[in-house]
Amino acid sequence: MKKLAIVLVFSGACSMHAIAQKEGSIKINDTLYADADVVKKATEWSESLALNNETKQKAVFATIATHVQTVKNWHNEHPYTTVPAGINPATGQKLSNQDRQVIATSAMPATVHENLMKGLRAELPDSLVEKVLDKYTIGKVAFTLQGYKAIVPDLTAKEEEVILGHLKQAREQAIDFKNMKEISAIFEIYKTKCEQYLNSNGRNWRQLFSDYVKQRNAEKAAEKAKKEQTKTP
Repeated sequence: MKKLAIVLVFSGACSMHAIAQKEGSIKINDTLYADADVVKKATEWSESLALNNETKQKAVFATIATHVQTVKNWHNEHPYTTVPAGINPATGQKLSNQDRQVIATSAMPATVHENLMKGLRAELPDSLVEKVLDKYTIGKVAFTLQGYKAIVPDLTAKEEEVILGHLKQAREQAIDFKNMKEISAIFEIYKTKCEQYLNSNGRNWRQLFSDYVKQRNAEKAAEKAKKEQTKTP
């Protein structure tokens, strides 16, 4: 039997609690140990909520750490090679290694996701649950929405509502994936839905995006010319 050591981990602003450590990992429950990087994330995210309630913070910490470690373990135990090479039936194109990894990861039991959301909602209001999801996906909802607003300056309130709904769906699905490549792949699915919605709502997404790129390139060229002009003696 491997030897267990005891380490002290900060929890909250002033208190500490002892947790068993095994081979550099922190014991979360009777069956799961979390790696140091997972503990760091769970600690930072739970403390960022400023709950001022040690019991709630410990519960949120454990819920986050359990989910992140479970996703990490599943990903590592189910590499892309577990999915046969083939084609995407929607496009006919050959599956990339990234496609195969997303498929492998998405086969994780639904209870993993359900346990996370149930655990967070038991301790937090919706606004703070969303904050945790934003931490996991590094704020991609707000960032992507701002991109749509820049590309479609006259975006209506209804269009923004629909797009935001799609992006929030992407965020919740993306929390079941290990890294940013996979998270971004999930967001691409819902970005396509956003663009299809705009097209069906009388917009021309391809033209809008093309116009935006031309505008940005013109602005960059103007900025560069201005800088060059200031350098001229």
